Amino acid sequence: MSDFGNNNDLPGYGYDEFSGNSGNFSQTQTENYGYDVFNTAAKNYSSYDGAATAGARDYSQATGFENIKNIATEKVVAKSFIFMFVALLITAFASLTTSPYTAARMLSGGGFFILLIAEIAIVLISNAALKKNNVILAGVLYTIYSFITGMTLSVIYVIYAGSSIASVFFITAAMFGSLAVFGLVTKKDLTSVGSICMMGLWGIILASVINLFFLKSNTFDLIVSVIGVLVFVGLTAYDTQKIKQMCAYSTVENENSLALFGAFQLYLDFINLFLKLLRILGRRK
Repeated sequence: MSDFGNNNDLPGYGYDEFSGNSGNFSQTQTENYGYDVFNTAAKNYSSYDGAATAGARDYSQATGFENIKNIATEKVVAKSFIFMFVALLITAFASLTTSPYTAARMLSGGGFFILLIAEIAIVLISNAALKKNNVILAGVLYTIYSFITGMTLSVIYVIYAGSSIASVFFITAAMFGSLAVFGLVTKKDLTSVGSICMMGLWGIILASVINLFFLKSNTFDLIVSVIGVLVFVGLTAYDTQKIKQMCAYSTVENENSLALFGAFQLYLDFINLFLKLLRILGRRK
């Protein structure tokens, strides 16, 4: 779920005016229905956090491409990235098949808070399902979450030029891939980095809420987005390293649960990083 808060440009950004058959959505009505807010709060689920930092396998004997190859063969790591990729495809499909005006109506008024509560509920239930190793339920919820995310993301096609969205997506993919590789191969413990980034994440949520209800400043939102990029850069590397560490205590029984947990975190990192970069680099229509 994105940062549960706001960004002045929908999803996590504000909508500009929408008019036509769908009705009129003024800047004042829509500018603060943040999307990042959803994904950030989802970082709250920590079913495997403690264990993920303990008893990691020793990969110190391998370096460079050999290290990457060895780690990539780990089923938890491989499945985490596969599940994340599938979720991104579902999100892309939903965003391309949902009318931006429909998404605007969904996020107007009380709709924003209904979606917020629904996504929090999905995270909590999914977390409980993973603890009980209920992969089917967690997978269904993960799919629903990805689809809802895509529906709300459709608004960006009204705000930003298609070429700009595509460019920022590829920039995000390149950054995310580089950080993921770093998280997999580095011998440095990134626990402290993860802790700092999590504190920064909650700071972003608080700042977004303040801007949502009080400041309503585009400049402040831009500053929060820049900080957000740094936060999700750190979280991407940290979460990837944590997934690698989870391989140390994976079994046939819990392998898919661990992979889904890791995929959810990577998915949230990617979506939030994309939205923050789009807010900074995106070219408006």
